[in-house]
Parts: sequence; structure tokens; C-alpha cells
Amino acid sequence: MALPRLNGIIRQLEAGKHSVTTFQPIDITTAVEITQSKYDGVVFEGEHQGWDITNLRHSLQYMLNRAHIAKGGVAPAVTPTARIPANGCEMNQFMAKQALDIGCYGIVFPHVSTVQEAYNAVAACRYPRLKDKPLYEPAGIRGDGPMQACRYWGISQQEYYEVADVWPLAPKGEILVVIQIEDTMGIENLDDMLKNVPGIGVVLIGEGDLSQELGFPRQTEHKVVLDAMAQVVATCKKHNVIVGHPHVSKANAERVISEGYRYLMAGAPRNYGELNDTLKAVGR
Repeated sequence: MALPRLNGIIRQLEAGKHSVTTFQPIDITTAVEITQSKYDGVVFEGEHQGWDITNLRHSLQYMLNRAHIAKGGVAPAVTPTARIPANGCEMNQFMAKQALDIGCYGIVFPHVSTVQEAYNAVAACRYPRLKDKPLYEPAGIRGDGPMQACRYWGISQQEYYEVADVWPLAPKGEILVVIQIEDTMGIENLDDMLKNVPGIGVVLIGEGDLSQELGFPRQTEHKVVLDAMAQVVATCKKHNVIVGHPHVSKANAERVISEGYRYLMAGAPRNYGELNDTLKAVGR
């Protein structure tokens, strides 16, 4: 029997809809609050707020809700993912491995600027396989230690192996690879990345760092910044890859959605205003 779709972010995107997520600190209280929200997923933030794998494990456990499981099956109400602290050029695959091994359904890789860095991001989320097997590339480098993830996902180890691959490269895959384009080098190389590295699920623009390099720090509505972001959107559309926007609010939701962004990040758990405005904008 085929497993139901477990990753709620992928479920929305696969259906051609918008997925609404949020960056949040690795914190138990936040984890409890987020499960009571209408977010499709959460990105536990390890780049700027500190990488704490033990607290990340605790946060994931506190997202479990026995009433939800009893009522709706093992798919989480809100899908947990994590942003690792290492930039793309640092290639610290072990951080992705640790987050996946405790049950995260996806990894956000910051500052990816080259084909090699994009390849490493996808490879870090895949198990190795022989070269003559289907979907060999990008060649997996994830180490085998999924016992905690199997328990967290609520499936057997063999079932986990069947779906622990990157979507949409593997149609049944439940792991979402998100690369962040945050500089002009990344924009210049994005076409080659998407042409040569299958398995990238979402390209998320890092408008803060991009605006710094362009000389208009945090002026995210400046024409120069918007034009640079538009280049990313156009390249993603060319390759039929989902593009994400990091800051969606009532002020920009209509424009962001009309431009083609489908992975939308909005608001904080203690103030659902931006979340509700974004859901309203996408008709939910």
C-alpha cells in the first residue's frame, strides 16, 4: 500500500498551490505554538540564531500531537524543516544529515552560488546508490542512520527508505531541498544550477543579503532589488522550479503572488496577522 503524502509543504506545491511557511527559532515553546497554526510548514532557523541539534530534536518532538495523529494519521499538521548555518561554499553536509536523521522533512541551504554548491546541497539529502540505478544523480552522500527519523515519521525503516529522497526528482520523495540565492553570483549561475542539478525543490531568494550587495540594504522594494529578484523568478519559471519569497505580508502579498512566487514565508507564531493575510491572498 502506498504511503500518503507526509510532507505538507510538498503536498501543496505538488497540487499546484501555494505553500505558506515561516522562519522560527529552535525553541520548544515556538514548536508547540506553531502546531496550532495554519502554516503548511516551519523552517527552524539555525543560520543566524544558533545551531542546536539537541534543542531541534526537542522542538520536533514537541510538535507531535497525539490527538492529531489519532484523528488524521501520521502526516504532521505542520511540516518541520530546518535551515542549517553553513553557507553553500562551506559544504557542511553533516548538518543536513543530523537534521534529517532526527526527522526534518527538508533542509534550507543558505548562500548557494555555484553549480557545485547546489549539487552538494541535493547530494547531502540523498542516500548513495549504484551508478546503474535510476535517478543516480546527484550522487547521494547522506550517511545511513534513520532510526530516529523513522520513529518520528511513524513509518517502518523500509518505508522510510522508499520515500527518503528529494522531491520532485523522486516523485514519492518526502524531502524538500531549498537553496537560497542571496548574491549576484548566485543569480548569474542559477540557470546552470537548475540545468545541471536535478532535485532542487525550491529556490528561495535571500533579499536581505542580496540588497546588501546591491547597495540598498533592506530596501526590499527598491527597483534595483526587485529587478534582481525578477531575474531569479524568470530563471525558475524557465526550468519549472518553484521560487520562494522570504517576507510576505499584507503590503506585498498581491504583488508577490502575481509574480509567480509559490513558497511563501510569512509572520511569526505569536502574531498570525501576516499568516492570515497571506492565506487570504492565495484563497485559503
